[in-house]
Amino acid sequence: MTACATETAPHTDTDTGTETGAVPRAGFTIAADGSYAACLTRTPDGGDGWYPERWTLGGPEPYTVPLPGNQPEEECSEVLPLPDGRVLIRRRVADRHDIALLYPTGPGTGELLLGSIPGGPGGSGTEVRLLPPPASGLAFALAYDPVAARTTVWLVHDGHDGAPRRLAEIHGRCGGGAWLDRAGGVLALDREADGPVKTVAVDLRGGGAVSPLLQITDDSNDRLLLAEPDSGLLIVRSDATGEDRIGWGVLGSRQPMRFAECLRVPDAVLTPFAAQPGQVLMPESCAVALRADGPHGTSLAVWRPGERRATWLGGPEGWLAGTGMWSPQGVLRLPYACVHCPCGIVEYDAPAPFPSALAAVPEAVPEPAPEESRGSPVLPLQQAPLAAGA
Repeated sequence: MTACATETAPHTDTDTGTETGAVPRAGFTIAADGSYAACLTRTPDGGDGWYPERWTLGGPEPYTVPLPGNQPEEECSEVLPLPDGRVLIRRRVADRHDIALLYPTGPGTGELLLGSIPGGPGGSGTEVRLLPPPASGLAFALAYDPVAARTTVWLVHDGHDGAPRRLAEIHGRCGGGAWLDRAGGVLALDREADGPVKTVAVDLRGGGAVSPLLQITDDSNDRLLLAEPDSGLLIVRSDATGEDRIGWGVLGSRQPMRFAECLRVPDAVLTPFAAQPGQVLMPESCAVALRADGPHGTSLAVWRPGERRATWLGGPEGWLAGTGMWSPQGVLRLPYACVHCPCGIVEYDAPAPFPSALAAVPEAVPEPAPEESRGSPVLPLQQAPLAAGA
């Protein structure tokens, strides 16, 4: 389904690398409940300035609301949609990162400054980025201080318009960011500290305690790409087999990480961006959407971990590549913007599963938590044995 709500001037979409005729957009992010999305959009004059834009996705047809401020935004700013319709923005201002809430006020844009995260002098120092939004409606940021070699997790919006506050500090440089629960209580981060990259879990409700989550081999670089809290499905990228490959496992399972042969595509980089929610106790049947970037452009694949093949689809013209979300019923919604429709959503039904392939995957058995970990939602997968087959 499509809806056109904003007129835009023809332009090359630099984010997707295709001639869509749409104004370029950057940092497109969808709220966890699918109600809203937000991005930065190039100013109509074609200059270097950007302005925040909110997409309303919860109604019968999507539409956009521009939220320009008193001056154009820089491309390094970030926006995050909230379930109440406001848009959170992070801006670099001198030696700090300002956090504010934007909202439409008739013909203008209202702005509420929440506070700041300290940065480094002269445009250098602390690196700050917003984390994907959890289902709780809270908003978090990750700040890395290269001088102290330390990463800090900040709560930048608590639902009550309070000032940002520190929640946890982790030794080393942390990237990624995937939620292991829907409340925003347990965060998985890819940490690099005096060795290969390993994924750790940070308990934000328990004083910021850090525990190992993913360690396939001692020397491998293991990153968590995607987590689906309902089923416990984890999608990882690891070089434990001697090359970077996409694998999957289940949080708290005794089963080893498995690496899908069908996701080994020559001359292409596959990145998962959405997993089907609501599949409790059925991680093998979760539909996963992947973006594939290769010499011939960007394409779309749908795959279930329990299957030995992926289904390749053609994305819509002007797809904001690498963005989208699944419904629990298996409908994939992809946002796009092109000269024919500056704001649209196209829906795909997930391909029917192959029962024989699903039956071939052994059932994941939950691993009992050790005595000292009882009550914690984190059941680490560290020291998981390596399996080369799907």
